[in-house]
Amino acid sequence: MKKNLSKHRILILGASGYIGNAIYKEVGPYFKTFGTYRIPKIEFANNKQFFQYNVEEDDVYEILEATRPSIIISALRGDFHAQTIAHQHIAEYAQDFGSKIIFLSSANAFDAYSKYPSYELDKTLSHSIYGHFKIKIENMLLRLPKTQVAVLRLPMVFGTNCPRIQEMKQLIAEDASVEIFPNLIMNVTLDKKVTQQIHYIINRNKHGIFHLGSTDLVHHDEFVKHILNIITTKKVLLKHVYTTNEDRYLAVLPKFNKLPKHLQITSDKVLEELQK
Repeated sequence: MKKNLSKHRILILGASGYIGNAIYKEVGPYFKTFGTYRIPKIEFANNKQFFQYNVEEDDVYEILEATRPSIIISALRGDFHAQTIAHQHIAEYAQDFGSKIIFLSSANAFDAYSKYPSYELDKTLSHSIYGHFKIKIENMLLRLPKTQVAVLRLPMVFGTNCPRIQEMKQLIAEDASVEIFPNLIMNVTLDKKVTQQIHYIINRNKHGIFHLGSTDLVHHDEFVKHILNIITTKKVLLKHVYTTNEDRYLAVLPKFNKLPKHLQITSDKVLEELQK
C-alpha cells in the first residue's frame, strides 16, 4: 500500500484514548490525520497534528474548522450530555461539508435483549445509561445521508495493554478478586483487528452499520479465566457475579455487512494474540 497518497483528511476525536490512539497509529501513515487529546502530555503537545480538546468545555467546531476533515472518527469519552452536543455539531458540520462520520458504538446498544445475539438491522434497546447514550448518538447520525455514516458496534475490546487487562493485573497485584459473569455469553475483539477494519472501511468507502465482534461466542467467565492463565501464574481470587439465573447474551454478530475473511476474527485468535 502506498503511503500519503490519499486525499482524505481524517480527524480522530479521542485520539489519546486506548482505541483512538490505536486508530491513529494505524491510519496516520496513510492519510493526513489529526487527533484530539484531553489531558496535556508532552507527546501530544509536541505533535502538530494533535489538538487539545475537552468535550465538557470546548467547542468541537473550532477543531473541525482548523482541520477541515473529510472523515471524522469519533472515539470520544466523557460526559454524555457534553458528548451529545458535540455530536450534534459534528453532524451539522458533516451536513454542511459532506464529511463522513465513523462512530464507535457498543454492544450495549442491545443490552435490554438477553435471549439472542444481535445483528446489524435489529432494533436497538438498552436498559443502561451507557447503552441509551450510544443509541441516541447512533439515531442522530443515521439521519444524515446514508453514505456519510458508518456506525461500528464493538463488543469487549482486548489487546496486550488494554485497560481491562491492566485492571486485572492491578487486582492480582493487590490480591483482590476479579469479577466474572458466568451466565454472560458475549463476543470479543482485538484492538489491532478493529483498527484494520476501520482502515478497510475508509479505503473502500464503506457505510452503514457494522458489527465488529468475533464470529463466535464465548462465556465471560471462561474467557476471563483463559486471560488470567496467560497473564499470571498466581492463583487468582474470582468473584462470581450472577445478574440472572439464565444465560444472557450481549453479543454483536455480523450478518449483512460482513467484512472479508482476513478481517474477521475468532475468540481463539484474540487469546492467541494476547499470548505473544
